[in-house]
Amino acid sequence: MVDVILGLQWGDEGKGKIVDFFAPNYDLVARFQGGPNAGHTLYVEDKKVVLHQIPSGIFHQNTINLIGGGVVLDPVTLKRECDLVASFGIDVRKNLYISERTNIIVPTHRALDKASETSKGTEKIGSTLKGIGPAYMDKTGRNAIRVGDILDKSFITNYIKLRLKHQRLLDNFHFNEDISDWEDEFFDAIEFLRSLNVVNGEYFLNNKISEGQKILAEGAQGSMLDVDFGTFPFVTSSNTISAGVCTGLGVAPQKINEVIGVSKAYCTRVGSGPFPTELFDETGEELRKIGSEFGATTGRPRRCGWIDLVALQYACMINGVTKIVMTKADVLDSFQELSMCTSYLINGEEKKEVPFAISKVKIEPVYKSFKGWNTDTTAIKESANLPATMNEYVKFINSFVGAPVKYVSNGPGREQIVAL
Repeated sequence: MVDVILGLQWGDEGKGKIVDFFAPNYDLVARFQGGPNAGHTLYVEDKKVVLHQIPSGIFHQNTINLIGGGVVLDPVTLKRECDLVASFGIDVRKNLYISERTNIIVPTHRALDKASETSKGTEKIGSTLKGIGPAYMDKTGRNAIRVGDILDKSFITNYIKLRLKHQRLLDNFHFNEDISDWEDEFFDAIEFLRSLNVVNGEYFLNNKISEGQKILAEGAQGSMLDVDFGTFPFVTSSNTISAGVCTGLGVAPQKINEVIGVSKAYCTRVGSGPFPTELFDETGEELRKIGSEFGATTGRPRRCGWIDLVALQYACMINGVTKIVMTKADVLDSFQELSMCTSYLINGEEKKEVPFAISKVKIEPVYKSFKGWNTDTTAIKESANLPATMNEYVKFINSFVGAPVKYVSNGPGREQIVAL
């Protein structure tokens, strides 16, 4: 069976640490979507490590890691990460596998991303400029180069055809930057990629399931960035929800068991787009400061606000979440009073549903106030020692969203997590 870990907000929920925490219980960890725009932060030997492409189970010697066909892969980023992982004594050629169907990000995808975003002016969507959107567009346009293609003798011919297609688009944007250095890096990384374990991913994974092995599917970004069900058009280019596991890894729906959703104890968002509970005052700044809320991939300051239970309930519903991990609870340790958004006020009407055109309507969040626990929780290891007011906070979330919070993360360390 396959268990799933995914984000329930706008990404940056702390999924990397949670996958790393659960990974020893699984035989295989598989990334099912997204690309190098994801940044999953781990702490290994007390060193901060950010993974963009490699699954977060890589630091466990006995865990196999698979990059699935639903991912878009930047070979340059992958090579850098493999070098980083190798510096910790991990042999990626032993426990990292890549599906043949994984789409490749080429240098002109990055150029197109930059040119397109620049052309939008004040209507930018907040792209990370990693080439993700153009790569997924080539996938749906049936023009993409996939990992299996680099092993074919026609690879260079296909690459040149794709580059020429992209160049015509770049000419329309009047994009004149020299990307020859990008290409040099790219072809060097392609040679490295050829030396890794390239497999028929769906057979590889389903054979492991048939053998009774335990699989953990790792998502990137968050549910509210899903291309179909997120805050469109301010979304990513893939399906970030649990349904993406089936399409991204080639496993049947009935093979999915637990869906573990990860949510911060408050909310953050990077880039543009709707954010009903965003705080523009000192409280928002305090959340950013205490939580070190800066993008793991871009370094951009994250927008911060109180937890949005309307959006969280929606995310739990569309994912079929069976349990929640609440991260960064310790960031709220010093607050005297906390708030949760329990409904939206839209055109004078109180709503408990995420609206279709969320980016076009004015939403006034309706809050319920809670007393803060005002206690340092970072050293707590047992649920019995958690403050009573934190338990009340969690209990209200459980009843509202219809899925139980089963773990509370109270610090960045691998061991800083409390089972409830």
